[in-house]
Amino acid sequence: MQVEKKKILNDPVYGFINIPKGVSFQIIEHEVFQRLRRIKQLGLTFYVYPGAIHSRFQHTLGATHLMSEALNTLRSKGVDISDKEYLAATQAILLHDIGHGPFSHSLEHSIVNGISHEDISLELMNFFNNKFDGQLDLAIQVFKNQYSKHFLHQLVSSQLDVDRLDYLLRDSFFTGVSEGIVGSDRIIKMLNVSDSQLIVDVKGVYSIEKFLIARRLMYWQVYLHKTVIVAEQLLLKTLQRAKELAQKGDYIFATPAFKFFLYNKIAKDELHQKTELNHRSVLELFTLIDDNDIMASIKVWCDHSDPILSKLSQNLINRDFYHIELQNFKIKESKVSQLKDKLLSKYNIQEQDLHYFLISGTISNNAYSQFDDRINILQKDGQLTDIAEASDILDLSALSKTVQKHFLLYPKNI
Repeated sequence: MQVEKKKILNDPVYGFINIPKGVSFQIIEHEVFQRLRRIKQLGLTFYVYPGAIHSRFQHTLGATHLMSEALNTLRSKGVDISDKEYLAATQAILLHDIGHGPFSHSLEHSIVNGISHEDISLELMNFFNNKFDGQLDLAIQVFKNQYSKHFLHQLVSSQLDVDRLDYLLRDSFFTGVSEGIVGSDRIIKMLNVSDSQLIVDVKGVYSIEKFLIARRLMYWQVYLHKTVIVAEQLLLKTLQRAKELAQKGDYIFATPAFKFFLYNKIAKDELHQKTELNHRSVLELFTLIDDNDIMASIKVWCDHSDPILSKLSQNLINRDFYHIELQNFKIKESKVSQLKDKLLSKYNIQEQDLHYFLISGTISNNAYSQFDDRINILQKDGQLTDIAEASDILDLSALSKTVQKHFLLYPKNI
């Protein structure tokens, strides 16, 4: 029997991990995948946690490693997983983030209109499938939840998937926020399958409790940290202003691919449309953009003749952030009205441009949902119980309750 050759990589979270040679390795080596090295996993979170500069590339390889560990565990428990299914599941997780744009979720709907990173990931999976003569057919079925063995899709995308397991551990490692540390090894060892559904052996219930608590804490301490919200909103407003000026015909510096998206409105059905820029498709141009395009352009915009664009750019580059009010109840209209008057007076701007200096919105998070793929615990008597019922310390209402907060941003000197 010929042993398949593998590449060994040294990962800071797991140590040495194996990447099998073949189509999966060829995908990793491709320029479209290598682009993930230049997209930060946590966007602008480094403005709060300086160590948070790890990439989507690292996360994707880590999630692929955990997928292999999970599949090996299930096989050891007698779950029927063929070699083709094994490969398809690892390819599905390998490509699950391939469609992320610069700064990840921050710019998901601002560079292209109404197109999620999942949409673009699927388009790029189809691109690789064509390139490798249909060898990703099964991986795409798993990714789209169109394959009979539902547990394979659950490992890719569910409330207990290897994607979440890796990003909690990895983001905790690079930010230094210890609350995100979860026992991924134990959770994976406790996985099992019943009626094609992913389940957890009862001995793993405490690890799942820790996992859900860690996820909730990481959202409020890292992903939805108030300063991260300010940075992301400033980035969105900066890009929005640049695009507004470009649409009016003003000159806006940008790298060629990035400039195309600033000057053109693109919808989902236009992704494969050929452009005048070297006859590349819109999708191809998208794969040429990364964090570097955005930040290099914003650095130049600091000296733009438009005072709003230059001010927003300077604020972002120099970390001169807006003040934020974050609270559980809606911001009073009287407060907003007072701030509007002060801004109009101080900055001598038109009322239609106020939204660049006074930004409001909401953020929300819940740790667990009973309406998605539930986390089922296999009891000793063979019965399946939802984690919210199986847990003796977690209250269902606390787990599933969506916590919503309202924010209001404005310059500090107001």
